Amino acid sequence: MKSLQTHSLYDIYPKVIRAHHPAVIHIHPQHETNHFTEDSHWSVSIYPTEELGSHENPKILPGQPVNGDLLVEYTFGDEQEYQIIITPLIGAENNLVIEFSIYTLAGDLYGQRPYKGDFHQHSNRSDGQEPPAYVAAASRRIGIDFTAVTDHRRYAPSLEAIQAFADLPIDLRLYPGEEIHPPDNTVHMINFGANISINDLFLDESAYRAEVKIIEDSLADMPAGLLRYQYASCIWCYQKIRSAGGLAIFCHPYWVHNHSYNVPETLIARHLHDLPFDAFELIGGYFPNEVESNFLQVARYYEERSQGRLIPIVGSSDSHGCENGNLFGWYYSIVFTPSTDLVNIIQSIKELNSVAIECLPGATPRAHGPYRLVKYAQFLLREVLPLHDALCAEEGRLMIAYLNGSQQAVEALRACQGEIAALYTHLWG
Repeated sequence: MKSLQTHSLYDIYPKVIRAHHPAVIHIHPQHETNHFTEDSHWSVSIYPTEELGSHENPKILPGQPVNGDLLVEYTFGDEQEYQIIITPLIGAENNLVIEFSIYTLAGDLYGQRPYKGDFHQHSNRSDGQEPPAYVAAASRRIGIDFTAVTDHRRYAPSLEAIQAFADLPIDLRLYPGEEIHPPDNTVHMINFGANISINDLFLDESAYRAEVKIIEDSLADMPAGLLRYQYASCIWCYQKIRSAGGLAIFCHPYWVHNHSYNVPETLIARHLHDLPFDAFELIGGYFPNEVESNFLQVARYYEERSQGRLIPIVGSSDSHGCENGNLFGWYYSIVFTPSTDLVNIIQSIKELNSVAIECLPGATPRAHGPYRLVKYAQFLLREVLPLHDALCAEEGRLMIAYLNGSQQAVEALRACQGEIAALYTHLWG
């Protein structure tokens, strides 16, 4: 017997099913020679991955050939991954075995969809390598659903990327953003989606420092060694981002810069105790020789979670080039949200419905975050997101063609529009 690669030979849907609801799974051959004939008989074995040892594991039932497809009717149980193996009994050639997985979800998560985002990357308007519009298009080419160009101290490049595609029929969502560097404060922060530039507010430094001083004077019970001004400055930035409708992200605290961590330990501890930010950049753009910093951020996150702190998280590439093979696409987020509208993205992250993905070259992608979401994300990375990424790749390719002057790309993009929504409707049933 041999196992088939189901992604290329069969369209299997739905792949994500609501727990404890009747479902009909369709195994639809992608090639005419693989049709299921009416006189064939098939055995379907269903293995719930979290119920080994159950008296009903595996559940065995017949498959039903209908109009060339094979149907599997079953009411799946609790939220988990199910392995399904289909074997021939009578009338099938080549003794084929079909193996695939589906995932059942409780109602709260079933209503969300997985969207890939990069909250932190750079263009050549600061220290990146390509123009903002190219960064945006290249991001879509690798499967990103939403992003912002977040150049150092510069908000305008993100608007440039948005404007470049303003009249195009695309599904990639582009938002304003910037990396914030306050005066005399080493902490890096991301403004994702706010309708103003926070860096521009530093131009009136006297007003900025006066407002920070009010916050600094209000701080109580500060530990010895805490840099009060820096912490007050961070709070000021987070508040300004939030009041302008954006997501305030605390970035890469364990980045080693000038022979020490970018953020002093006392300041990291206070951030994770008070949670003045909206999201913690759990996984960030470190080169292979620097990934220890990501390990520390992940370990610190889980330690803080074990103490009861609910910390929203994101993953970001912090990429400075799309074509140099470094960082771009190595780290990103999956946000479980109803849509890629900014308000939904922000709310879902704040409600802890996101994971950070680490995808170093040649390695299996790894999700980090809440256990329930990590299990589900690993399934999606195997079973769903390769289909998603293939559709995104075509839109990204056409966006780059448009930047290179192709007017034919516009009509081709119109034909691509809505494909991810259609795919998700198909796979969620």
